[in-house]
Amino acid sequence: MASLTDKRFNTRAGRVFDVVNVVVLSAIGALALLPFLYVLAGSFATELEITTRPFFLWPTEVITDSYRSILSSKIFVRAFVTTIAVTGVGTLVQLTLTALMAYPLSKIDLPGRRTILSLVVFCMVFSAGMIPTFIIVKNLGLLDTYWALILPAAINPFSLIIIKNFFQELPKELEESARIDGANEMRILRSVVAPLSKPVLATFALFYAVGIWNDYMSPLLYLNDQSKWTLQMILRQVTASATLTAEDMNTEVPPPAQGIKFAVVMVATIPVLLAYPFLQKHFAKGMLIGSVKG
Repeated sequence: MASLTDKRFNTRAGRVFDVVNVVVLSAIGALALLPFLYVLAGSFATELEITTRPFFLWPTEVITDSYRSILSSKIFVRAFVTTIAVTGVGTLVQLTLTALMAYPLSKIDLPGRRTILSLVVFCMVFSAGMIPTFIIVKNLGLLDTYWALILPAAINPFSLIIIKNFFQELPKELEESARIDGANEMRILRSVVAPLSKPVLATFALFYAVGIWNDYMSPLLYLNDQSKWTLQMILRQVTASATLTAEDMNTEVPPPAQGIKFAVVMVATIPVLLAYPFLQKHFAKGMLIGSVKG
């Protein structure tokens, strides 16, 4: 079978198909990469060059005034540290709660399992909406707290189903051996199931982290205290301002108006990009394994 496949793609039509694929995918990749490179170059460019050159990938004069401005801003640094902390704690809480719910649902003999799964699927299709969710968060006393950014989206139905299916495919003999040795269900989940589920857990940990890091609506709705704002709120304030002053950024270094917008975008984007290479090897296995069985 492998030899037949090789012969098919070694034909002229197969080579033409490969060339077309490379050209099309390279063009799509360039369209996605060029705006990022422009923002990166603009963050190191002078204000004059940004306003006079419509597009460039390398500044004629490299300066770091924009980055010095935002790194000397107490508002920005506080928001950056807050976002890192909320993302770390939120990812841990959300992944833990999802795994704790997925593990019992992976047991076919669990009473009421079919009803619970039906409710999970229903929640995946329909949501309460912004206003009912806001009322619940308010009645629970979570307004102006960081828990309002974490708990309302603690368990994603799609993530729950995929992780549940992954748990369901693990060898049952390992769990039975652990039970014979006296381990309870929590010990089995922590010591047997979790280590074998690193691909799927790492994949959805990244999904949860990216979701929390990029979340803008939750801080906008639930955080009234500006001292608790996350990086996305600062990013919105900076990019929406026509002009920026040193007072706006709470810094003694006057920021270049356009360059600082590019710099803030880069600082808000790069941490997420740096996380992908470390977890990329888990993506295919984490997403595909466990997605077949129901």
